[in-house]
Amino acid sequence: MKKILLGAVASLTLSACDLDYFPNDSMTSDQMAGNPSSTEYSTDGNYSMFKDMLEYKGSEYSGSTYVRYFFQMSEFRGDNVCLANKTEDPLYNEICYNDLETDLPTSYFWWCAYHIIYGANAVIESQPEGASDEGDRMLGENYFLRAICHLHLSMLYSRPYTFGRDNMGVVLRTSTDTPTTERSTVGAVYDQIRDDLVKAAGLLKDKVRRGDAGYVSYDAAMGLLSRVYLYRGEDDKVIETVNGLLGGASAESKLDPDYARYFENALSSSETLWAVAHEDYEDRGRESVGSMYWTPDQRGVGGWAEMYYSDPLIALYERHPEDIRFTAYCERLNPDETGQLQVRWAVASEGTDFRVNQLYDCFRDDNGYYYEENGSRHYLQAEQEYGRTQFYVTVGGEKTRAYVDVKTESFNTCPAFMCKKFASPTNAAHPLLSSPVMLRWGEVILNRAEAYAKTGNEQGALDDVNALRRRAGLSEEALYTLDNYREAGYSSVLDVVLDERRLELCFEGQRAFDVFRNGRSLDRRFAGVQPWEVVDCDDPRILYRIPYDEISVSGIPQND
Repeated sequence: MKKILLGAVASLTLSACDLDYFPNDSMTSDQMAGNPSSTEYSTDGNYSMFKDMLEYKGSEYSGSTYVRYFFQMSEFRGDNVCLANKTEDPLYNEICYNDLETDLPTSYFWWCAYHIIYGANAVIESQPEGASDEGDRMLGENYFLRAICHLHLSMLYSRPYTFGRDNMGVVLRTSTDTPTTERSTVGAVYDQIRDDLVKAAGLLKDKVRRGDAGYVSYDAAMGLLSRVYLYRGEDDKVIETVNGLLGGASAESKLDPDYARYFENALSSSETLWAVAHEDYEDRGRESVGSMYWTPDQRGVGGWAEMYYSDPLIALYERHPEDIRFTAYCERLNPDETGQLQVRWAVASEGTDFRVNQLYDCFRDDNGYYYEENGSRHYLQAEQEYGRTQFYVTVGGEKTRAYVDVKTESFNTCPAFMCKKFASPTNAAHPLLSSPVMLRWGEVILNRAEAYAKTGNEQGALDDVNALRRRAGLSEEALYTLDNYREAGYSSVLDVVLDERRLELCFEGQRAFDVFRNGRSLDRRFAGVQPWEVVDCDDPRILYRIPYDEISVSGIPQND
């Protein structure tokens, strides 16, 4: 009988940063039960493991954190991000759907998630339910942490629930006693996640959250439960859960009105249901989540900034360029001060499976937009789509989409459209400091919108979508009605909702899963060093590889 590598936890010294706690893998449940204060300390230690750089396999790599790898592994599978440059970082394998079972992000995330689950189980086993309000609060928080780790593992290493309950899931851990290891079914894992969140909500109900949004609460448990019901295809339960959580309040009342500053102030915002809290002295610089997407100065100073908005995402925003979600969080690197325009379109890169941009300065005269080559003017083809002008060129006899923007500094032909969702631009000392948001009301409202769309309440779905759009500064024709959504190019209200999820939740780790769990394909045919391809929802590559270290010890089957 084999033990799971990560269940048989060795004694490990954890970095506590601002939290003084007992390392939860060096205290038994009995020891914690005999020392009530240790329960809170160990719970804080479980929170800390989401952000701390833990010693892994005898070494500590500054970039290895649960939160960083979760956002990499989840977002890079989607179509919001283009990678501008080939890199030796394992993230290149992730974005190319070519991850290896020995890659550090894949291995560390699996190890760390089960490490947190072990710590949560230790607290749950040590604290009798009903002994005190404070004890029940600690129990509720740990049931939540156990649930979200199992959920993240399921999102990355197993097929969506909607593909079948009997598919192979991840290893389910509900005890510190782990004599054997086997992969449970997807259904069994999701059942446990649901039960843990119901339990957490019951224990946390009517209790004041014990700090800022870095701690979970009843609302966080119910908000995550709405996501789990959505993933399970239980749309009526999504609606019931969100309506109960709103308690008669409007969707708008739960959204932060200052969206342009929301992510920078996530810990204090009432919209945040849970974020991984970082303090000023925990700025990770180039090892932070934000460094992938943004740099406060020129490229490479403070952040790597090699991951940019993809062209299709930019095009979706530019249907309504006044959208605050775009104007506040997309920053061009060194745009031309004179406003000089540039046109770009994707062309094949010889000897590779990706495409790069062809770039030209762009001009306009009475005949339209054009670029110059070999002394000749070449006019762009202009067409009206979705109420805006779209441009095309003909390349090798093929009609190709072209993009016209203010000329911006490019990296390997990719104009640097950088994302600031994980940055604090007003923090001069720590501009890349962020408390990444794991769960917020914006998502919960869209969970209900999707459930409404799937149960035939199209007006309810559009009302929820419009609540997000109004918060984003959109009005009048930019809001959807039952009469105009088809004019915007949509064949169903569900299509409207899924695009709104993309606009609202881009870079927050949900896009690929939203597409695949709905049985759709992901179109990644845009410039960048990721392969130019369409990924089908049944492609086995959508599952990450189980780490080699795990398989070699426990013998569980690989994702093939």
